[in-house]
Formats: sequence, structure tokens, C-alpha cells
Amino acid sequence: MRLVSVWQWSPWGLLLCQLCSWCLGSPAPSTAPDKKTGSQGLRFRLAGFPRKPYEGRVEIQRAGEWGTICDDDFTLQAAHVLCRELGFTEATGWTHSAKYGPGTGRIWLDNLSCRGTEQSVTECASRGWGNSDCTHDEDAGVICKDQRLPGFSDSNVIEVEHHLQVEEVRLRPAVGWGRRPLPVTEGLVEVRLPEGWSKVCDKGWSAHNSHVICGMLGFPGEKRVNTAFYRLLAQRQQHSFGLHGVACVGTEPHLSLCALEFYRANDTARCPGGGPVVVSCVAGPLYSVSGGQKKQQQPKPQGEVRVRLKGGAHPGEGRVEVLKAGTWGTVCDRKWDVQAASVVCRELGFGSAREALTGARMGQDVPKRYECANFGEQGITVGCWDLYRHDIDCQWIDITDVKPGNYILQVIINPNFEVAESDFTNNAMKCNCKYDGHRIWVHNCHIGDAFSEEANRRFERYPGQTSNQIV
Repeated sequence: MRLVSVWQWSPWGLLLCQLCSWCLGSPAPSTAPDKKTGSQGLRFRLAGFPRKPYEGRVEIQRAGEWGTICDDDFTLQAAHVLCRELGFTEATGWTHSAKYGPGTGRIWLDNLSCRGTEQSVTECASRGWGNSDCTHDEDAGVICKDQRLPGFSDSNVIEVEHHLQVEEVRLRPAVGWGRRPLPVTEGLVEVRLPEGWSKVCDKGWSAHNSHVICGMLGFPGEKRVNTAFYRLLAQRQQHSFGLHGVACVGTEPHLSLCALEFYRANDTARCPGGGPVVVSCVAGPLYSVSGGQKKQQQPKPQGEVRVRLKGGAHPGEGRVEVLKAGTWGTVCDRKWDVQAASVVCRELGFGSAREALTGARMGQDVPKRYECANFGEQGITVGCWDLYRHDIDCQWIDITDVKPGNYILQVIINPNFEVAESDFTNNAMKCNCKYDGHRIWVHNCHIGDAFSEEANRRFERYPGQTSNQIV
């Protein structure tokens, strides 16, 4: 059967697809714990931060020297092979552009190409060991499934020494903890360390640091706080400090990327003459204020919106589009990173970006992909029809130029009655669907004569939806 790369198509398509292995087009990774004879002489480890034990920058030791892998041509199939080298059953994802920080030393592999079934990374095609034109800003990482291969001998796997690092940050209200409305926009900054949640010393604290904290928590900006009140309150409470000397530039998407210092276990005097850090953040437009509170004044946007996200399934994700000379266009992903993505996220009222997606992961911006004349190409436009053989596994309906509104989706099997059947009434399926310009809701699906004539007439006069509630 012909494989279908569904990620290449327009995000405005409606996919009718069987969930089968040949439709997804990805080979099932082997989980057998066979001995990897081809990897003898190589050692593997996961490095970088912030990360969990089953994810990180991939590093390989060859001839006594540790190095990394370039993300050029890197795929999930290569990640499967490397995760098995590291003792995990398979990969669930991979990262690019040094998401876990740039490595050092050699870049051992470039243009790595694997089928996903190889027993060793040495069986994969590449430019050759040590032959690369990449920099460490292009180091690849993997996210492995948190499941170990049974019987795996990890003599060739090295775990990087776990240094203290900041993984989670939260704001804890100084008063009324547990009774404050969500989201919490002001409070004491706490970081999660191995021994538990700890406060941060405010000596040398700057607005740049607050900017990074608010961005991590999903807020676009910070504002001043009443430090005198919190200083007075701090004198009456005991605090456990774990972090001090934080010095952020302000563009970092995560606190762990800032210069900072951890208190050592034998430090007797922690934060002398200082107090716990307090941060107040500005809530973005997505956060609505509960009815019991006075509604805060949101700043009105200045001028016309010039940046938007399209094709995302959830708020805060999508293909970046910018308005220039009255026309919307896209942004090239060359040198696109988390810092650049964070600028867009904050401009749209969100916090720092969690990930910068490349490779048209949210769909390409294309004038239409399917027309009425494209018979047999697994795609049609609205108002057209086509016949497909039984071996067609996916079908797209291109709605690029369709205006938002209420529609009826109809799919018919054996429309020309070419195959004999005892009952043809169950060959047609109809659904109500609503398109709001970003997403499609499909509901009230039924086949044949499932409805009475009166119910079917009401179905044809589909009144639509209001606020995502069917009426």
C-alpha cells in the first residue's frame, strides 16, 4: 500500500483515516534485548538540563572521547535506535537545536539516517564518524519511553552525574494559601529541589529575574510588588532557602538557564539580611477573573493585530503568521529557537515558549491543495465528489477557502450500488459540523434511517452551536 505522510498536508483538512500501521507509516520498533555486537567500543549517555532520567542530549563516547549527534536529517526512527542503545524500549520523541543545552567536544554523527529496526547506531547511514559541518547549537536529543528493556546489560550506558538543577517553580501566596482564586499571579517564589520546596533569597534580585519567573508560569510580564508588606510578613515566619545569586538576562525561557547558586548542606547562615523573593505577574487575556473579584483592567491592544497562530489544536500553539502590507504570511524556521518563540508567545499574551517547532509541524500555509479534478489523489474540495478503491486508507477534504459556519458532512460507501447488498440504507453517514475558522466540531453522526423523518428534517435545518454548546 502507498504510505501517506499526513503531517505534510494542510492543517485545514479534515482527515478520515483508519488507525492502522500502514496509514501511520512508522515501523514498529523492536524491543528485543539482543546483544548489540555492532556497538562494542561505544558508550552512551543522556546529558543536559532541564530533563528527566529518560530524556536528554545524546552523547556517544568513541575512542575515549565524548561527542554529540547533529540534528540534521534526524528522525524518530533514529531516536528508536538510540533509546534502545541506552536501554529503553523505544522513543516517544526527539529534540533539535540543542534543547537540553549545547554539548562539547566532537560532533560524532551528522545526517544520521536509520530505519528504526537497526540493532546498533553503527548500522545506520551517516556522513561518517567525526565528519560534520554542524555546531553544538544543533545537538540532537531523545525522549525515551520510561520503560527499560528486559535483561538489558547497561555496561555501555553512562549516567551523567546529577547536579542540582531547577525543574519546577511555583508562586505561593503569603496569606490565604489554598483559598486564593486561580491563577495565582503574586506570591513567594519557590523552587523544587531534591529535599523539597525551597525559597529563593532576594539579595540582588532584579526585574529580569521576575520576567523569567512569570514567563515560566505562563504570564507575559511582571509588575512591582509591595516589598515593605512582604518584608514585615517575612520577619514573622521561618523560611527554608535553597537558592541565591540569581542573575538572569531576561530572555531566558527557563530559570535553570540563568546564572544562579545553590546553598550547600553545611551552609549555616542562609540569606543573611535578606528575605524570600516575591514576584507579581501580569495575567494574559486567556485568564478570566471570577465573578467574586473586581475585574482587572486588561490593556487594550494598540492598533491592528499583526501576529497570530493558526492550525493549532489548543490555545497557545500553532503556525506563526505575521501581517505585512495587508497580507498574512509565515515565518521561516531557520534559526528558529525557544527564545524567538518566547517573543511571539509574550506578544500574544502568553508566557515563555515551551518548545519551538520547525519543519511545518503545524501545517503549511498553501492558495488550495485539492481541487475537483484531482480524482484518485486522496483529496477533494468542498462541493466535489470522488470514488476511491478499498485500498485507500486516508481521505482529506480541503476546506482552505471555506468560511466559518455550520455544515453537514456526508460520507457514502458503495454510492453507485456496484456491490450487491441486502440493505443499502446504512451506507451513508451524516454528521453536523461547525467550523469557527480554527477548529471543527463534528457531532450528531448517524447512518441510514436512524432518525425519524421529523428528526431528519430538524437535522437538515441544523441551527448550529453557541459557545461550544449544542443548541
